[in-house]
Amino acid sequence: MGVVITILSKLLTLKIPVVLRDSLNSVEDYLNGVVTDVAYVKEQLIYNVLLIVGVAFVAGFFTFLMRQTIIVVSRKIEFDLKNEIYQQYQRLSSNFYKRNRTGDLMNRISEDVSKVRMYLGPAIMYTTNMTVLFIVGFAQMIQIDTSLTLYTLIPFPVLSISIFVLSKQINKRTTVVQQYLSRLTTYSQEFFSGINVVKSYAIESVVRTNFNQLANESKEKNIELHKVQALFFPLMILLIGISNIIVLYVGGKQYINGEIKIGVMMEFFLYVNIMTWPVATVGWVTSIVQQAEASQERINEFLKHIPEVKNTAEEKRKVNGEIEFKNVSLLYEDTQIEALKNVSFKVNEGETVGIIGKTGSGKTTLVNLISRIFDVSKGEILLDGISLKKHNLYGVRDQIGFVPQDSFLFSDTIGNNIRFGKEDASEEEIIEAAKNAVVHDNIHGFPNRYKTVLGERGVTLSGGQKQRISIARAIIKAPKILIFDDCLSAVDTETEERIITNLESISKDKTTFIVSHRISSIKNADIIVVLDQGRLVQKGVHNQLIKEEGYYKDLYKQQLLEKEI
Repeated sequence: MGVVITILSKLLTLKIPVVLRDSLNSVEDYLNGVVTDVAYVKEQLIYNVLLIVGVAFVAGFFTFLMRQTIIVVSRKIEFDLKNEIYQQYQRLSSNFYKRNRTGDLMNRISEDVSKVRMYLGPAIMYTTNMTVLFIVGFAQMIQIDTSLTLYTLIPFPVLSISIFVLSKQINKRTTVVQQYLSRLTTYSQEFFSGINVVKSYAIESVVRTNFNQLANESKEKNIELHKVQALFFPLMILLIGISNIIVLYVGGKQYINGEIKIGVMMEFFLYVNIMTWPVATVGWVTSIVQQAEASQERINEFLKHIPEVKNTAEEKRKVNGEIEFKNVSLLYEDTQIEALKNVSFKVNEGETVGIIGKTGSGKTTLVNLISRIFDVSKGEILLDGISLKKHNLYGVRDQIGFVPQDSFLFSDTIGNNIRFGKEDASEEEIIEAAKNAVVHDNIHGFPNRYKTVLGERGVTLSGGQKQRISIARAIIKAPKILIFDDCLSAVDTETEERIITNLESISKDKTTFIVSHRISSIKNADIIVVLDQGRLVQKGVHNQLIKEEGYYKDLYKQQLLEKEI
């Protein structure tokens, strides 16, 4: 619709030179004595003036409609494209985020999408403008005087060659500019996230120097791009100016020789100048197209990326919570480290599993496999007797309450951070979950209590408070599977005992995985799994394992001695 309206708008605009030609020719005919009735000439001029005003008004209205259609639609496309990219970001696996930096991801969903939006809006609009004006305008000019029209076309081969050469340079330099912008965004984002480390080590000057160097490189690349873009507009104006001079010289000679009337010459001037702006925008539009092409290629890199963890089942099954690891191994492709090696054990529905081992033994990797953050390299995980991969990915994750090793809180209220686990949770449910996580009293110590807004990543809270709010978020979800990945490391032993006691009653009918370095956190588990360098080296209950020679007994003695001291 926008393209049709654009065509109508320009067709009306091109009627104005015709009306002006007729008006000037009427005056010339009266002055030369061809027409003697002055009243007729006045009447014709008044009619033409009203016609010009009417045509200009309607053309202006169509121009308004043109922008309301094409530009508005381009904004809607921008909205859809950003959502499409964001959904793709959500589908992509954790390994993808290890390989790509946050700043670059942000730049592609903001700056690159904006470049594409410019192509789908202004570029289409001005290209349609230019095309209609050229086709209709030159067709009209050829009908009036072919030789004069051909003379005005002399500069256009130069224009075409210039556009071709400059466009290639713009595309190349735009890609480099966007890459540097991504690097700049990434550096800034990392600096803001690590500001405490920067201040602690007093390396502000180093960071500032590095930022300045990166910013200067980005500036130079931008200048190189804009130097090429800056050639377009003056070149267009120069070529249009040459066309005007040709019309003045050739048309003037034809008028002196009596071959054309003054109105025809004026009409040619108007046509050439009406087309000045569209021709002048050729460079700008070409630049937009080249930038959009470079940006869309960057966007497509991620849109075409196939997630490593795929959802292979549409139907969501009911989850009971029986989980079995059958000869499970996992190799991290980026580091080639085998995190798990031939691990096998079974957990019945409603049982609690304690997972313990040295740092780097594969504890976090094991629980991440349950929610399919990664997929196994070898072996198989069964959920309720069916391969985990045959379950609906989102259906399984929806039935898991996960508290990660590094607690992550959003820059929102404490209440909303807990409600993240259950969107429609009531205030009473939030408070109950906080009490079970032994964080309710801490929250009541804040001036705004549950309405207290946290800083980014929850920086306004202590490590223990963040962990307990994360636990409350998992509890409120009331899932069939609970996973606590070393989430009590920042709390004191007294608070830990209270939380473990609460968790025992909450997780009665839930399959629960507790990863810990403290035996006190897992001693009451139905089954305890001991990992060492990715291998399952011990398995059993607390009373059994403290009698067996091995890591568990040694750790128990060590922690018992520490408690006595």
